[in-house]
Amino acid sequence: MRKNPKVIYGVERFFKEEIFKKYKGKRVALLCNQASVDYNFTPVFIYFKRYFKKDFKIIFSPQHGLFSEKQANMIASEDEIEPITQTPVISLYGKRLKPEKKHLNEVDIVFVDLQDVGCRVYTYMWTLYLLMEVCEENGKKLVIFDRPNPIGAQIEGPLLESEYFSFVGMDTLPLRHGLTIGEIANLFKKKRFEKLDLEVIKMKGYKKNLLYPEIGRPWVFPSPNMPTWETALVYPGQVLLEGTNLSEGRGTTNPFLIFGAPYLKLKSLFSLFKKIFSSAKDGFILRPVVFEPTFDKWKGKRCYGFQIHVVDYHKFRPVKTTLLILKTIKENYENFEFIEGPYEFEKRKKPIEILIGNSQILKWLEGKDEIDLDFHLYYNLKNYLEEIKGCIFY
Repeated sequence: MRKNPKVIYGVERFFKEEIFKKYKGKRVALLCNQASVDYNFTPVFIYFKRYFKKDFKIIFSPQHGLFSEKQANMIASEDEIEPITQTPVISLYGKRLKPEKKHLNEVDIVFVDLQDVGCRVYTYMWTLYLLMEVCEENGKKLVIFDRPNPIGAQIEGPLLESEYFSFVGMDTLPLRHGLTIGEIANLFKKKRFEKLDLEVIKMKGYKKNLLYPEIGRPWVFPSPNMPTWETALVYPGQVLLEGTNLSEGRGTTNPFLIFGAPYLKLKSLFSLFKKIFSSAKDGFILRPVVFEPTFDKWKGKRCYGFQIHVVDYHKFRPVKTTLLILKTIKENYENFEFIEGPYEFEKRKKPIEILIGNSQILKWLEGKDEIDLDFHLYYNLKNYLEEIKGCIFY
């Protein structure tokens, strides 16, 4: 028999404690995807159909589709009928990024159950942001089922600046934000949507400093290139490679954990990295690898690079690590490039600009300015830490 989980998710409390009963008779919608499951791996939309029956009107799906089958960067998912419950699925990534008025006219309450990965660039929180906006405009109640931040409460900048706002950042957050999705919703309400009728169903047994393995559940991938929780751990840094001509490992079985390109020279780069990083101090080891992506950048080409093996989860700093990797490669390889867009519906600014979202870091990376990197990644976050104090549950 499966042991009872030590952390009870918001959606599990909703049904186990019969909180759902106060919503009986209301017409409901659910924003979710295939990672929205309970401890026994039952999809949450099945529970919604079971308990709300004909009043379960709509499933909203985020980027990658309801079953997380679509690849990244503007690969749309279509509206469809969910095959098990026969509920209409309205895609919020493609021809629309938020529900239309006609969709909200069909429901009284919108529920949200999404697994975030703790990084500002991951688009699910911005789908939530836009959903909060339209629910406030249309007078609809929004209920968030809280889930863990798989990479814990640690925070890393840089803070996003408003001139770089896009669909990978619509508000001022650091790259590694340290919040659960319920806390993010709380923060957005405080800053932007004060009139929204918002309820967060909190978890039980959750502590802010927990990393995903300590929660004691198997990982269910929330998007196709997030196959393990370790992927989520490196993602706040390694996602920056999407703005370069380095492969971030898409098209391999280790996306974001490996990186490389045909033009890298392993011997010299290995020596350079040994001078910069220490496994004892930095909590990770770079292992030289050779790989051939089956799709995406450098498809079918032999790439020389490294795999990141995190040996101390608490010491590892993903953003600082990747920024130093990028700086080293840029300074030593003429073939290295920051690629052009469009990227996540942004056509004017380069992908690297909206991914980093901070002018000082960008100047430093381009070699145009010398800065105290730690200041922008850690010490400059005092205002953010003050801002989130009233939004934290655990």
